[in-house]
Amino acid sequence: MSMTGPFDSLRDYVNALEARGQLIRIAKMDQDKYEATGFAYQLVKEFSYDLAPAFLIETIKINNRWMDGPILGNLFGGWNAEALIYGVDVLDRNQNAARQKTFQHLANLFKKNNRWPKISPVEIDSGQSPCKENILFGSEVDILKFPWLQTNPADAGSYINAATIFIEDPDLGRNVATYRCQVKGKDKIGVNTEIGQNAWNFLMKMQKQGKKRAAIAVVNGVDPITFTLGASKLAKLGEDELDYVGGLRGKPVELVKCETSGILVPAHSEIVLEGEIPLDAMEEEGPYGEMYGFMGLKKNQNFFMNIKAITHRNNPWIVNSFAGVTKISPSILQTVINSIDYKESIPHLLDIYRPAESTGVLVASIDKKHAGEGMSAGRILAEKDFFGKVIIVVDKDVDVHDKAEIFQALGTRWQPYPAAEIIEETKGMPLDASAPKRFFTSKIIIDATRQFANEGGPSIWPEISKVMLQELSPETFDLIESNWESYFSDWKP
Repeated sequence: MSMTGPFDSLRDYVNALEARGQLIRIAKMDQDKYEATGFAYQLVKEFSYDLAPAFLIETIKINNRWMDGPILGNLFGGWNAEALIYGVDVLDRNQNAARQKTFQHLANLFKKNNRWPKISPVEIDSGQSPCKENILFGSEVDILKFPWLQTNPADAGSYINAATIFIEDPDLGRNVATYRCQVKGKDKIGVNTEIGQNAWNFLMKMQKQGKKRAAIAVVNGVDPITFTLGASKLAKLGEDELDYVGGLRGKPVELVKCETSGILVPAHSEIVLEGEIPLDAMEEEGPYGEMYGFMGLKKNQNFFMNIKAITHRNNPWIVNSFAGVTKISPSILQTVINSIDYKESIPHLLDIYRPAESTGVLVASIDKKHAGEGMSAGRILAEKDFFGKVIIVVDKDVDVHDKAEIFQALGTRWQPYPAAEIIEETKGMPLDASAPKRFFTSKIIIDATRQFANEGGPSIWPEISKVMLQELSPETFDLIESNWESYFSDWKP
């Protein structure tokens, strides 16, 4: 088994995490008391949102019944875990180094040909496909035998919330995406495709063509890069996410045909639910704890799926996203995608960061040379970035990933007037609980760069102490890094 990525399967990835001491293994938890959810909250509080490690629960209690796992949570926690996914081996485990090296690795893949690499997937036989170790039809179809979690007591029930959805169309091709699926019975789940998303467009097209049903496959436990592309915005409508997965992996994704349709799914998946979405019927779904950390409202009209077959590996592994609590997907790739896009309009843009636990906040650093560049960059970002409603622009010496430095910039460099601008209404994230009008939001641009005198700032800015240390004693931080472990040799926490 490879100890570094890219990985063919979820299991290979998790085993590599554990081999490196990046996985917490827990013997059992009582989810009837929401123990796993409470643990996830405390884990993030203890380690921070970005750096909390993955965890695995071997046995879990659901509806007064102990069920075998494993159940996986916070699967992509820590920048070193993301580095592992793409084969960026950071032996010293320095989290910042892992993030920077992974970012650069992905950026170089794009820069090599000024586009993202693509390698088309390949189809293999069922006999070579781990997801075909068990094949169930008819009365054997019962998803209640698997330990799907109800993450929050206010949720409508148990959810399959970290699955990758596969749907195909003769004209639009294949769509691979992540949508939550409410467990509604032993052979029925909800499929929450949001209005305007690619799968929604697929289904609307089929409706207009007069079709009554849409074949679909809901896949739990794909390899980490396939999951990442399903949750990213890299592939556009009509493009195949799996082409990009192959490009990032450096080898094609192995696919196998479903038992009840022509849909192809990753052969190394844990569980595949095959079925159909009725296109002439909808029903209620939710409420559900959303990624913003708020309960999403119940929907009166939502698609659902009737399950016709289940195929799965022996003792399948279950992934739960713990949406609104922990990190739900790798984030570095999407940051690289956005950075490349935004730099076309903002040449002096250096870095961007969207704190995942603060969905709606976007921080960007620029190499500011002239008055007005901070606010100008903020306006462009407000227009381009779908999620960002609080846009904070900082100077090049501020690390956008260091929240302490961001707050210091806000407290010591920013004046609310004139270095702020409010946009009263523009397109926004539909899941934002604070928005009175769905799909719309207001936004604020905060120019926390040091303001020049001709844009309302002081006539003289004092030098920054840390910058002076770096310039006047450049060897200091190299010395600290080389001696870091020795400083703690006699420390007993």
